[in-house]
Amino acid sequence: MTPEEMDTVRARLEAFAEEMLGSLARRDQRAKGELYLRGLMLDGKRKSMQPMAERLGVDHQQLQQFVASSTWDWAKVRERLARWAAAHISPEAYAIDDVGFPKDGYDSPGVARMYCGALGKRGNCQIGVSVNLVSDHASSAVNWRLFLPESWDDTKNTGDALLTGAIQRRRAKAAIPDSERHKEKWRLALDMLDEVREGWELPDLPVVADTGYGDATGFREGLTERGLTYAVAVKGTTTAYPGDAVPERPPYSGQGRPPGPAYPVQHSTLRQLALNTGQSAARTVTWRQGSKTTKHNPRAEMRSRFLALRVRPANRTIRRAADGSLPECWLLAQWPPGAAEPTDYWLSTLPADTPLGELVRIAKIRWRVEHDYRELKDGLGLDLLEGRNFPGWHRHVTLTSLAQAFCTMLRLDPKAPAPA
Repeated sequence: MTPEEMDTVRARLEAFAEEMLGSLARRDQRAKGELYLRGLMLDGKRKSMQPMAERLGVDHQQLQQFVASSTWDWAKVRERLARWAAAHISPEAYAIDDVGFPKDGYDSPGVARMYCGALGKRGNCQIGVSVNLVSDHASSAVNWRLFLPESWDDTKNTGDALLTGAIQRRRAKAAIPDSERHKEKWRLALDMLDEVREGWELPDLPVVADTGYGDATGFREGLTERGLTYAVAVKGTTTAYPGDAVPERPPYSGQGRPPGPAYPVQHSTLRQLALNTGQSAARTVTWRQGSKTTKHNPRAEMRSRFLALRVRPANRTIRRAADGSLPECWLLAQWPPGAAEPTDYWLSTLPADTPLGELVRIAKIRWRVEHDYRELKDGLGLDLLEGRNFPGWHRHVTLTSLAQAFCTMLRLDPKAPAPA
């Protein structure tokens, strides 16, 4: 926003900040929070402390102290944001996603050489995992965790005293609490969903995620154990049986332990099950309206062909029923016209009577999060924090999420001058 545009919404921003930062006990902290939000939203590519402070006309130490060494609880702020988002954007799903924060040095908490989407390759970065409330018209990142690789967990290197000591000093310098340890990203996502639903009392919604999470059997089972349905992307090489496959108990020879029930045929892959069904079974589905019109698509409709099959994912770690059967779910495959085979696959535990159009719409709803992540990063400086401690990272991503929520509020209000 330009300073002039900010002036027109300043009163609304102050009221929004007062509501979101109401858990902060001190008035000066709440004032600094509103100041930080303004700094994030004002025009200027650089969102680090010094340039923000110069645009605001304040000492950058105010902002630095508020984020890096203040005592306010970011979880309480996120809870207020989550309740606001649940009330204002009518969310239809929880979207799990992660984002890379490129870094030059090695002192920032969690930094390591990993694949970084922002770089498009492996590089020095941090990775943040988020839970987003999402609908077709808006999303809000309401909870965050910083992924800590094993190189930041001294309990993973107990055989080397020198290495353990170095990691402990590194953790202390970055102010990482002793309770924060290495966990797979999908486990962090489950922890956050527990906090959002149980601690903050938000409703149960379907969960959507990309293959980084959908391919993790433990993640899918964790969602089912929590009573949550899902529509998650998976690779076509994922193994499964057809939905009508039935386990059989082999005849007992009379010697040794009687054999348990098992499927009489070898499992296949999702790709092969789709190919066996054939492209003729696919139907055209329009799941939303895009922004690019063409001569042949004047309404910019996002559409393709999809087929949906009932399948039973096969994995040795998946729990079986007493009769040996594996849980049944949907396989959704996108098979564009002219393609020799499907290009994308999802597994979903949405009800068996869910219409194909609804399956596709929920599976595809992650587009909104990817769209809004660009605003968080390019417009609001999500990945530009210069601080090097654990609390500072969590406070910065929380405040950036608040700034994005305020921009969403303006867009949803037809009478308000929305940001560019």
